[in-house]
Amino acid sequence: MVDKKRNLLPVITSENDVYPYLKKISQFPLLTNEEERNLAYKWVNEGDIDAAQKLVTSHLRLVAKIAMGYKGYGLPLFDLISEGNLGLMQAVKKYDPDKGFRLATYAIWWIRASIQEYVLHSWSLVKIGTTAAQKKLFFNLRRLRNQLKKYEDGYLNNDQIKSISEDLGVTEEEVKQMEGRVFNKDFSLNSPLNDENQSEWIDQIEDESTDIESTAEKNDELDKRKELFNIAVKTLESRELEILKARRLKEPVKTLEELSKKFSISRERVRQIENKAIKKIQEEIKKISDNKMISSN
Repeated sequence: MVDKKRNLLPVITSENDVYPYLKKISQFPLLTNEEERNLAYKWVNEGDIDAAQKLVTSHLRLVAKIAMGYKGYGLPLFDLISEGNLGLMQAVKKYDPDKGFRLATYAIWWIRASIQEYVLHSWSLVKIGTTAAQKKLFFNLRRLRNQLKKYEDGYLNNDQIKSISEDLGVTEEEVKQMEGRVFNKDFSLNSPLNDENQSEWIDQIEDESTDIESTAEKNDELDKRKELFNIAVKTLESRELEILKARRLKEPVKTLEELSKKFSISRERVRQIENKAIKKIQEEIKKISDNKMISSN
Protein backbone atom coordinates (compact mmCIF):
# COMPACT_ATOMS: atom_id res chain seq x y z
CA MET A 1 0.00 0.00 0.00
CA VAL A 2 2.59 2.50 1.06
CA ASP A 3 4.96 2.04 -1.88
CA LYS A 4 2.24 2.51 -4.46
CA LYS A 5 0.81 5.52 -2.69
CA ARG A 6 4.09 7.35 -2.21
CA ASN A 7 4.22 8.37 -5.86
CA LEU A 8 0.66 9.67 -5.70
CA LEU A 9 0.74 11.68 -2.47
CA PRO A 10 2.09 15.25 -2.35
CA VAL A 11 5.73 15.29 -1.28
CA ILE A 12 7.24 17.47 1.45
CA THR A 13 11.03 17.26 1.84
CA SER A 14 12.11 20.70 3.10
CA GLU A 15 10.85 23.83 4.83
CA ASN A 16 10.52 25.45 1.39
CA ASP A 17 7.91 22.82 0.51
CA VAL A 18 5.64 23.60 3.47
CA TYR A 19 3.54 26.41 2.00
CA PRO A 20 3.01 24.76 -1.42
CA TYR A 21 2.26 21.49 0.36
CA LEU A 22 -0.37 23.06 2.63
CA LYS A 23 -1.95 24.76 -0.36
CA LYS A 24 -2.07 21.50 -2.28
CA ILE A 25 -3.56 19.35 0.47
CA SER A 26 -6.31 21.93 1.04
CA GLN A 27 -7.62 20.98 -2.41
CA PHE A 28 -8.31 17.36 -1.45
CA PRO A 29 -12.04 16.93 -0.73
CA LEU A 30 -13.27 15.98 2.72
CA LEU A 31 -15.39 12.84 2.89
CA THR A 32 -18.90 12.37 4.17
CA ASN A 33 -19.50 9.56 6.64
CA GLU A 34 -21.03 7.41 3.91
CA GLU A 35 -18.19 8.09 1.44
CA GLU A 36 -15.62 7.25 4.09
CA ARG A 37 -17.31 3.95 4.99
CA ASN A 38 -17.62 2.90 1.34
CA LEU A 39 -13.96 3.64 0.67
CA ALA A 40 -12.92 1.85 3.86
CA TYR A 41 -14.86 -1.27 2.86
CA LYS A 42 -13.26 -1.20 -0.59
CA TRP A 43 -9.83 -1.02 1.00
CA VAL A 44 -10.47 -3.62 3.71
CA ASN A 45 -12.39 -6.12 1.59
CA GLU A 46 -10.88 -5.63 -1.85
CA GLY A 47 -7.46 -4.11 -1.20
CA ASP A 48 -8.42 -1.13 -3.38
CA ILE A 49 -5.34 1.15 -3.43
CA ASP A 50 -7.26 4.11 -4.87
CA ALA A 51 -9.73 3.90 -2.00
CA ALA A 52 -6.90 3.83 0.54
CA GLN A 53 -5.28 6.84 -1.11
CA LYS A 54 -8.52 8.84 -0.89
CA LEU A 55 -8.80 7.97 2.80
CA VAL A 56 -5.27 9.28 3.31
CA THR A 57 -5.50 12.46 1.23
CA SER A 58 -8.79 13.48 2.83
CA HIS A 59 -7.05 13.52 6.22
CA LEU A 60 -3.74 15.21 5.34
CA ARG A 61 -5.05 18.53 6.68
CA LEU A 62 -5.68 16.83 10.03
CA VAL A 63 -2.04 15.72 10.12
CA ALA A 64 -0.79 19.22 9.32
CA LYS A 65 -2.96 20.73 12.05
CA ILE A 66 -1.70 18.26 14.66
CA ALA A 67 1.93 18.73 13.52
CA MET A 68 1.61 22.50 14.01
CA GLY A 69 1.06 21.87 17.69
CA TYR A 70 4.57 20.40 18.01
CA LYS A 71 6.49 23.29 16.41
CA GLY A 72 7.62 24.48 19.84
CA TYR A 73 10.07 21.58 20.13
CA GLY A 74 12.41 23.16 17.61
CA LEU A 75 12.12 20.50 14.91
CA PRO A 76 11.44 21.16 11.21
CA LEU A 77 7.74 21.38 10.46
CA PHE A 78 8.13 19.34 7.29
CA ASP A 79 9.60 16.48 9.33
CA LEU A 80 6.76 16.67 11.84
CA ILE A 81 4.22 16.53 9.01
CA SER A 82 6.04 13.64 7.33
CA GLU A 83 6.08 11.64 10.56
CA GLY A 84 2.42 12.40 11.11
CA ASN A 85 1.64 11.19 7.59
CA LEU A 86 3.29 7.85 8.42
CA GLY A 87 1.01 7.58 11.44
CA LEU A 88 -2.00 8.38 9.25
CA MET A 89 -1.05 5.63 6.78
CA GLN A 90 -0.74 3.17 9.65
CA ALA A 91 -4.18 4.22 10.88
CA VAL A 92 -5.72 3.69 7.42
CA LYS A 93 -4.06 0.30 7.21
CA LYS A 94 -5.58 -0.83 10.52
CA TYR A 95 -8.91 1.03 10.34
CA ASP A 96 -12.05 -1.07 10.79
CA PRO A 97 -15.22 0.76 9.66
CA ASP A 98 -17.38 -1.75 11.53
CA LYS A 99 -16.14 -0.36 14.87
CA GLY A 100 -18.60 2.51 14.44
CA PHE A 101 -16.32 5.57 14.64
CA ARG A 102 -14.90 7.89 11.99
CA LEU A 103 -11.39 7.45 10.64
CA ALA A 104 -10.31 10.84 12.01
CA THR A 105 -11.14 9.73 15.56
CA TYR A 106 -9.02 6.61 15.15
CA ALA A 107 -6.22 8.32 13.20
CA ILE A 108 -5.57 11.11 15.71
CA TRP A 109 -3.95 8.64 18.13
CA TRP A 110 -1.67 7.17 15.45
CA ILE A 111 -0.69 10.60 14.11
CA ARG A 112 0.21 11.94 17.55
CA ALA A 113 2.03 8.76 18.52
CA SER A 114 4.15 8.89 15.36
CA ILE A 115 5.03 12.58 15.84
CA GLN A 116 5.75 12.18 19.54
CA GLU A 117 8.07 9.24 18.96
CA TYR A 118 9.97 11.35 16.42
CA VAL A 119 10.22 14.26 18.88
CA LEU A 120 11.42 12.00 21.69
CA HIS A 121 14.01 10.30 19.49
CA SER A 122 15.25 13.67 18.27
CA TRP A 123 15.67 14.91 21.82
CA SER A 124 17.52 11.69 22.72
CA LEU A 125 15.09 10.93 25.56
CA VAL A 126 14.03 7.45 24.50
CA LYS A 127 17.47 6.00 25.14
CA ILE A 128 17.39 6.82 28.85
CA GLY A 129 14.29 4.69 29.43
CA THR A 130 11.63 7.39 29.46
CA THR A 131 8.55 6.33 31.42
CA ALA A 132 4.98 7.26 30.50
CA ALA A 133 5.00 9.84 33.29
CA GLN A 134 8.24 11.38 32.02
CA LYS A 135 6.84 11.56 28.48
CA LYS A 136 3.79 13.38 29.84
CA LEU A 137 6.14 15.71 31.71
CA PHE A 138 8.17 16.37 28.56
CA PHE A 139 5.12 17.25 26.46
CA ASN A 140 3.47 19.44 29.14
CA LEU A 141 6.39 21.11 30.92
CA ARG A 142 6.64 24.01 28.46
CA ARG A 143 2.93 24.90 28.85
CA LEU A 144 2.93 24.70 32.65
CA ARG A 145 6.24 26.53 32.90
CA ASN A 146 4.92 29.38 30.77
CA GLN A 147 1.78 29.61 32.92
CA LEU A 148 3.85 29.90 36.10
CA LYS A 149 6.52 32.24 34.71
CA LYS A 150 4.53 34.69 32.58
CA TYR A 151 6.47 37.68 33.89
CA GLU A 152 9.68 36.03 35.06
CA ASP A 153 12.94 34.78 33.56
CA GLY A 154 15.24 31.99 34.70
CA TYR A 155 14.56 28.56 36.11
CA LEU A 156 11.58 27.40 38.12
CA ASN A 157 11.69 28.02 41.86
CA ASN A 158 10.97 25.30 44.41
CA ASP A 159 7.27 26.17 44.79
CA GLN A 160 6.78 26.11 41.02
CA ILE A 161 8.59 22.78 40.74
CA LYS A 162 6.40 21.34 43.49
CA SER A 163 3.24 22.58 41.75
CA ILE A 164 4.20 20.97 38.43
CA SER A 165 5.24 17.69 40.08
CA GLU A 166 1.84 17.47 41.82
CA ASP A 167 -0.09 18.35 38.66
CA LEU A 168 1.67 15.76 36.49
CA GLY A 169 2.23 13.05 39.09
CA VAL A 170 6.03 12.99 38.91
CA THR A 171 8.76 13.69 41.45
CA GLU A 172 10.24 17.14 41.96
CA GLU A 173 13.63 15.75 40.93
CA GLU A 174 12.19 14.58 37.60
CA VAL A 175 10.83 18.09 36.97
CA LYS A 176 14.28 19.60 37.68
CA GLN A 177 16.03 17.13 35.41
CA MET A 178 13.56 17.61 32.57
CA GLU A 179 13.73 21.39 32.84
CA GLY A 180 17.50 21.13 32.59
CA ARG A 181 17.25 19.09 29.39
CA VAL A 182 14.54 21.16 27.73
CA PHE A 183 15.55 24.68 28.75
CA ASN A 184 19.31 24.49 29.33
CA LYS A 185 20.94 26.69 26.68
CA ASP A 186 23.90 24.30 26.53
CA PHE A 187 21.55 21.53 25.36
CA SER A 188 21.15 22.71 21.80
CA LEU A 189 18.98 22.03 18.76
CA ASN A 190 19.88 22.32 15.09
CA SER A 191 16.84 24.54 14.57
CA PRO A 192 15.41 27.34 16.76
CA LEU A 193 13.47 26.19 19.78
CA ASN A 194 10.93 28.94 19.13
CA ASP A 195 10.55 32.12 17.12
CA GLU A 196 11.79 34.40 19.89
CA ASN A 197 14.78 32.39 21.11
CA GLN A 198 17.50 31.66 18.56
CA SER A 199 20.05 30.40 21.09
CA GLU A 200 18.82 26.85 21.60
CA TRP A 201 19.68 24.21 18.95
CA ILE A 202 19.96 20.46 18.63
CA ASP A 203 23.57 19.72 17.73
CA GLN A 204 23.30 15.96 17.75
CA ILE A 205 20.50 13.68 16.58
CA GLU A 206 21.20 9.99 16.65
CA ASP A 207 20.35 8.09 13.48
CA GLU A 208 19.00 4.72 14.52
CA SER A 209 17.74 2.17 12.03
CA THR A 210 14.22 0.93 12.69
CA ASP A 211 13.66 -2.74 13.30
CA ILE A 212 10.60 -3.17 11.09
CA GLU A 213 9.72 -6.63 12.38
CA SER A 214 9.99 -5.49 15.97
CA THR A 215 7.89 -2.40 15.21
CA ALA A 216 5.17 -4.53 13.62
CA GLU A 217 5.05 -6.79 16.68
CA LYS A 218 4.78 -3.75 18.94
CA ASN A 219 1.97 -2.34 16.82
CA ASP A 220 0.04 -5.62 17.01
CA GLU A 221 0.50 -5.69 20.77
CA LEU A 222 -0.60 -2.07 20.93
CA ASP A 223 -3.79 -2.91 19.05
CA LYS A 224 -4.58 -5.68 21.54
CA ARG A 225 -4.00 -3.36 24.47
CA LYS A 226 -6.19 -0.66 22.95
CA GLU A 227 -8.99 -3.15 22.40
CA LEU A 228 -8.77 -4.30 26.02
CA PHE A 229 -8.65 -0.70 27.22
CA ASN A 230 -11.75 0.26 25.21
CA ILE A 231 -13.65 -2.59 26.83
CA ALA A 232 -12.34 -1.92 30.34
CA VAL A 233 -13.03 1.82 30.23
CA LYS A 234 -16.77 1.10 30.00
CA THR A 235 -16.68 0.03 33.66
CA LEU A 236 -15.92 3.59 34.79
CA GLU A 237 -18.48 6.00 36.17
CA SER A 238 -19.02 9.19 34.17
CA ARG A 239 -16.95 11.41 36.49
CA GLU A 240 -14.13 8.89 36.64
CA LEU A 241 -14.06 8.68 32.85
CA GLU A 242 -14.09 12.45 32.41
CA ILE A 243 -11.22 12.95 34.87
CA LEU A 244 -9.21 10.12 33.33
CA LYS A 245 -9.65 11.57 29.84
CA ALA A 246 -8.68 15.06 31.02
CA ARG A 247 -5.59 13.81 32.88
CA ARG A 248 -4.34 10.98 30.66
CA LEU A 249 -5.97 10.86 27.24
CA LYS A 250 -6.32 14.43 25.99
CA GLU A 251 -3.94 17.27 25.17
CA PRO A 252 -3.34 19.69 26.70
CA VAL A 253 -3.53 17.78 29.99
CA LYS A 254 -5.84 19.35 32.57
CA THR A 255 -4.20 20.18 35.90
CA LEU A 256 -5.49 18.98 39.25
CA GLU A 257 -6.38 22.58 40.04
CA GLU A 258 -8.50 22.98 36.90
CA LEU A 259 -10.42 19.78 37.58
CA SER A 260 -10.88 20.52 41.27
CA LYS A 261 -12.63 23.77 40.33
CA LYS A 262 -14.74 22.09 37.67
CA PHE A 263 -16.04 19.36 39.99
CA SER A 264 -15.93 21.46 43.19
CA ILE A 265 -13.69 18.97 44.97
CA SER A 266 -10.15 19.12 46.34
CA ARG A 267 -7.07 18.50 44.21
CA GLU A 268 -6.31 15.43 46.31
CA ARG A 269 -9.80 14.08 45.64
CA VAL A 270 -9.23 14.52 41.89
CA ARG A 271 -5.99 12.56 42.20
CA GLN A 272 -7.77 9.80 44.15
CA ILE A 273 -10.49 9.50 41.49
CA GLU A 274 -7.86 9.41 38.74
CA ASN A 275 -5.91 6.65 40.50
CA LYS A 276 -9.11 4.74 41.26
CA ALA A 277 -10.10 4.87 37.58
CA ILE A 278 -6.70 3.59 36.50
CA LYS A 279 -6.86 0.76 39.04
CA LYS A 280 -10.36 -0.23 37.89
CA ILE A 281 -9.20 -0.38 34.27
CA GLN A 282 -6.12 -2.41 35.18
CA GLU A 283 -8.21 -4.89 37.16
CA GLU A 284 -10.78 -5.20 34.37
CA ILE A 285 -8.07 -5.73 31.74
CA LYS A 286 -6.49 -8.44 33.92
CA LYS A 287 -9.87 -10.12 34.35
CA ILE A 288 -10.55 -10.07 30.60
CA SER A 289 -7.06 -11.36 29.82
CA ASP A 290 -7.38 -14.17 32.38
CA ASN A 291 -10.75 -15.19 30.94
CA LYS A 292 -9.29 -15.28 27.42
CA MET A 293 -6.42 -17.47 28.61
CA ILE A 294 -8.88 -19.87 30.27
CA SER A 295 -11.02 -19.98 27.11
CA SER A 296 -8.00 -20.67 24.89
CA ASN A 297 -6.98 -23.55 27.13
